[in-house]
Amino acid sequence: MTTPALVRSRGTLADLLSGRSNGIGLIRLCLAVGVVLSHSKPLGFGASDLGYQLTGRQTNVGVMAVYGFFVLSGLLITRSARRTGLVRYAWHRALRIFPGLWVCLLITALVVAPLIALREHGTTAGFFDNGWDRGGPLAYLQANWWTGLRQFGIQDLLKESTPWGRKGGASVFNGALWSLSYEMLCYVVVGVLAVTGVLRHARRFVLFLTIAFYLSIVQDWWSSGQFSGPPSTAGSWSFHAPLVGSMSFQFIVYLGFFFAFGATLDLYRERVPINDALGIGSAVALGLSLLFGGFFVIGLPAFAYLLVWLSVRMPRQLHWVGRKNDYSYGIYIYGFVLQQVMASLGWSRWGYVPFAAMSVAAAFAAAFLSWKLVERPALRLKDWTPGFVARRSSQQVPVEQQTAVAEEPPGTPPVQVGGQTEELPQQPATLVPGR
Repeated sequence: MTTPALVRSRGTLADLLSGRSNGIGLIRLCLAVGVVLSHSKPLGFGASDLGYQLTGRQTNVGVMAVYGFFVLSGLLITRSARRTGLVRYAWHRALRIFPGLWVCLLITALVVAPLIALREHGTTAGFFDNGWDRGGPLAYLQANWWTGLRQFGIQDLLKESTPWGRKGGASVFNGALWSLSYEMLCYVVVGVLAVTGVLRHARRFVLFLTIAFYLSIVQDWWSSGQFSGPPSTAGSWSFHAPLVGSMSFQFIVYLGFFFAFGATLDLYRERVPINDALGIGSAVALGLSLLFGGFFVIGLPAFAYLLVWLSVRMPRQLHWVGRKNDYSYGIYIYGFVLQQVMASLGWSRWGYVPFAAMSVAAAFAAAFLSWKLVERPALRLKDWTPGFVARRSSQQVPVEQQTAVAEEPPGTPPVQVGGQTEELPQQPATLVPGR
């Protein structure tokens, strides 16, 4: 008896997520655009984020997009950590995060903020007078240089000229950067797990950590006392982390769950089935949990699996998106500040759809420039090695061994996935099904 195609396994994650052909680039692009669309409502109109009311105040499009980023990061970053040394791993992560972020901060503090000051006050006199004192543009750079947000605004600009500023009574230039400190924390943890051998020899630890995070989320949801609604915040507390400022334990648990889920999928990739019935079932479970409740119990794991399933089952005609040019990070880090500028100019007066469309277009333009001028040039340095280290390494390798290495055929070409170039493990031809 033939097994129906819908329930038949297409293979494992190890079989299917290899080489350059996958849909992760398109998924990340959609997630970044989702953040901009979600922010268009509060930034342009002072309303709740997109989807907040529809989901019974459980979540919104922007938060779900951040969740999705962490799932895919957990999958890809864990793979990178297993294949590189600690120093090279840290170098790759720094190149992916900091150059784009630093240029964004410089443009915000030294270009956008002075122009806003000129428009709101008619002059830029005294704009830089307070130097590194808190509240000024230089202090903004110093506070946010290492990811996270220790200073949200600059000299109370945008406080009275934007719907978000008037509603919150505060100056905020780029609230989207808050998640980067949690991303960096995950990178550090993965690096520690790699250098201690956990990723190679004790992968169950990551599985147990994922389960522990999930149980904590379930307990948080149960404490809320309602099937449909936001989780309880009674047990949430914050602490001050060096360089990045305040971090919430609740965000560590929630974002940590998604990152650990992705990491677990990579570590157990030879056992993770890619099944269309599971993928479609995950989509149905996610939709029902968003509409009727139980998102934090049912929807979270369903959403995580759905993203991975889509990444390998997406039509091959769409796999080219993000392969060579990844604009998702630029859209994410520039979208918020550009929306605040447009809101201060009153461009939201034409309604949500025009404002959201202008926001996406502006974010794409900024992301294009960021990728071409900053991010891609920085990523070209990923294989750079200091001269004295390279010379010492070459002296330690026998001449005959160097020749042998030089004559080896090239392996699987590097794949551009989610803005980072990773060489995926080469699979024997018999294990890679035709797609």
